[in-house]
Amino acid sequence: MAAETGTARQVAASWLLPSAEAPTVAGQSITIDNGRIVAVAPDTKASAAGTLALPAFANAHDHARVVRVSQVGSYDVPLEAWLPYLALIPAIDPWLASVVAFARTARGGVGSVMAHYTRVQGLTDFPTEARAVAKAARDVGINVALAVHCRDLNPLVYDTHDDVLAKLSPQACDCITRRFLRPPVPAAEQVAMVDAVARDIEGDNVTVQYGPAGVQWCTDEMLRLIGEASARTGRRVHMHLLETRYQRIWADKTFPQGIVRYLDEIGLLNERVSFAHCIYLRPDEMELIAERGATIVVNTSSNFIVSSGLAPVGEMLARGCRVAMGLDGLAFDEDEDALREMRLAYNVHKARGFDVRVPRADILRFAFEHGRFAVTGAADGGRIAPGAPADLLLLDWEALSAELVEPDVPPLHLLLAKGRQDYIKGLIVGGREVVRDGTVATVDLPAMETELLATLRKAAPSTADMRTAMPELSAALAAHYGNDFYCG
Repeated sequence: MAAETGTARQVAASWLLPSAEAPTVAGQSITIDNGRIVAVAPDTKASAAGTLALPAFANAHDHARVVRVSQVGSYDVPLEAWLPYLALIPAIDPWLASVVAFARTARGGVGSVMAHYTRVQGLTDFPTEARAVAKAARDVGINVALAVHCRDLNPLVYDTHDDVLAKLSPQACDCITRRFLRPPVPAAEQVAMVDAVARDIEGDNVTVQYGPAGVQWCTDEMLRLIGEASARTGRRVHMHLLETRYQRIWADKTFPQGIVRYLDEIGLLNERVSFAHCIYLRPDEMELIAERGATIVVNTSSNFIVSSGLAPVGEMLARGCRVAMGLDGLAFDEDEDALREMRLAYNVHKARGFDVRVPRADILRFAFEHGRFAVTGAADGGRIAPGAPADLLLLDWEALSAELVEPDVPPLHLLLAKGRQDYIKGLIVGGREVVRDGTVATVDLPAMETELLATLRKAAPSTADMRTAMPELSAALAAHYGNDFYCG
């Protein structure tokens, strides 16, 4: 698969899919040196390598979470009632949590990931925790953008929470008040923390972004400060936007001029910004996002699982939007499989009969290019060509093509028909071998998963009060989102 030649390294590919636009070509040798691709050339011997090489995938919206919905009983729960279930996850060593999350991400075919760090472990001060997360990223070897969570509004629901608390027993009310309704850190301090963390940890494949939770979770002061700081520093911004219909209703009642126009007014609509979800955008909002150059990150599996809806990907593309892929910590089979996620998004959105809404080139940009840009801010990746970063995904071509009857089925057809992480032979990021023979090569993922599960089970009693309160809270939230504010 790969051979060392002096300081350079060569990767042989039976087939090469070099970019979203280019056709697959047979028998190619890729030369890597100093983290970059220096040459791509025909090689008759490469045809026997049994490998399909393509650009590494990017996951442009995730949370470095390691607990799956099935582990805490939160499957089949709408987002607004699902979010409190995160409080059932006990605080653990942030390095262990992050190294497992990033290693699973790599095993799923991803070379660059956005870690919107909304679940702080809190066992130390945040700069110390951020250093542990950065170390985990470097230990695994993938590109990570740490979007530092900023939030100071609506801790429980999108409007006043008094009616929710009134529906709870005294014991449940005390638990929810204690866990969710603590005074927030002042907005200026939160924004300053992002800059301090960036000075401390950036470099060696780790970058830092401002990570406002979403407009419904941040004050106007917070969002304006972030817009100003991003303009001043050039630092990127990542946030949620219009994930559910309840958020759309809240936004329309809060911003008569429109939530996207509001973001434009305060400096949070430009090419430095990426928005997760955007299911409930209107066509004029898509056009404004496209005009300003911001990125939309679609999370198909996640939106299905927490019953949020279906993003209008075809419409977004038709309006000129840059659209990227995210897994949101909620991949369809809880396995961080980026190939399956791309295929799911493609098959859901691609066409209505002969009316093609999402061309194949667009779904490849979705997986290769646009997410990497959202994560790194660099437009030089997502392709295998001289000068590009050496971020490659290597699939087992012999296994992928083993059942062919027609001998000349294009490799891209097979990738879109059946590609999944089982076929991954290797992942190279910045020239470093991260996955070898389908196994993460940089850390011992199975051992760490075993340690993680034991740690979580041992710490589970620390969230017993929340576990007891959850049935009452879930019922109260369901009633709240059925009230006149959202349904009237």
